[in-house]
Formats: sequence, C-alpha cells, structure tokens
Amino acid sequence: MSLPKDYKYSEEHEWVKEEDGKVRIGITDFAQSELGDIVFVELPEVGDELQADEPFGSVESVKTVSELYAPVSGKVVEINEELEDSPELVNESPYEQAWMVVVEVSSQGDVDKLMDADAYQNMIDQD
Repeated sequence: MSLPKDYKYSEEHEWVKEEDGKVRIGITDFAQSELGDIVFVELPEVGDELQADEPFGSVESVKTVSELYAPVSGKVVEINEELEDSPELVNESPYEQAWMVVVEVSSQGDVDKLMDADAYQNMIDQD
C-alpha cells in the first residue's frame, strides 16, 4: 500500500496535499482497496462550501456506497471531471489521477490537525 509522506490524512481515509494556500483531496490507497472496484463518484460543484467532517460526495463500489467526508472547510475551486467517465481511476491511481476536489481552505488549523503518514499508518494498523 502506498502512502505519500508529504500528504496529510483524515480519520475518514481522505488525503490532503497542500498546494499554495489550497488543498487537493482524494481517498487513500487503503480506502480504495477496502471498497473494491469503484463504479461511480459523486462530487460537489465548483463554488460549493465544504465543512470539515461533513459529507461532500460519495463513491460507489460494487460492494457499497460510501460517503466522502471533508477533511477541511473551504470553497471548492476545482473538481476532477475525469472521474465522471473513469471512476476506476480511484482504484488505479488514488494519489495522482484520482484526486477529487481542490479547495481554498478557510482555516489552516483544519490542515494542521490532520495526521501525517506515520500516524495514519498506525491508525489503520490498529483497525
């Protein structure tokens, strides 16, 4: 399982990559492997406001439908439209091609409270 060291992670298995005052968000390799083959991804609209720890979309796999929980609060400035036609990218490339949204963060504190890769690894090892 891959786990980029320079990303931050939420307890709900989302990853956050900081980029010039914005963050790119997706789901972790661990999450996609637990879900199985992803067949549909529902994302918010550009301009939507996300609230930390609140649902912002969902992923549907052959097994189940799972909510996506916002790891940070802020405004959606970009969505990955490729996932509409190619939801399988979540399984194939969870960190590179299958990012879900880019958000202008309203509070850096939201990012600061997320786990680093080691803490996230410890969390999933304990499950």
